[in-house]
Amino acid sequence: MFKALSDETRLRILSLLMEGELCVCDLMTVLRLPQSTVSRHLANLRHTGWVTDRREGLWIYYSLNRGEGELRDGLLSLLRLHLPALECAETDRKRLMESSDSNKCA
Repeated sequence: MFKALSDETRLRILSLLMEGELCVCDLMTVLRLPQSTVSRHLANLRHTGWVTDRREGLWIYYSLNRGEGELRDGLLSLLRLHLPALECAETDRKRLMESSDSNKCA
């Protein structure tokens, strides 16, 4: 569980998912990373219980996994307070807002 938090890209993904449910194409656009890299990090976060997914047609949407115990919920609260301080967090949020206006997985 803690090892999943040791990578900046995974922390950036968690920070973005705190804004709401997102699909891989949204994360690719914001993070400016290829699909394979984003999917690998999401698989790690899903495997360690940080995120959950749901399928809607061709798309898979990811969201934070809440209610998985006091430790995880407490860590999510702590992350919610401190992830915005990451140097790239503000840029990521701006890109997310810009991409949500123009880019819906098509």
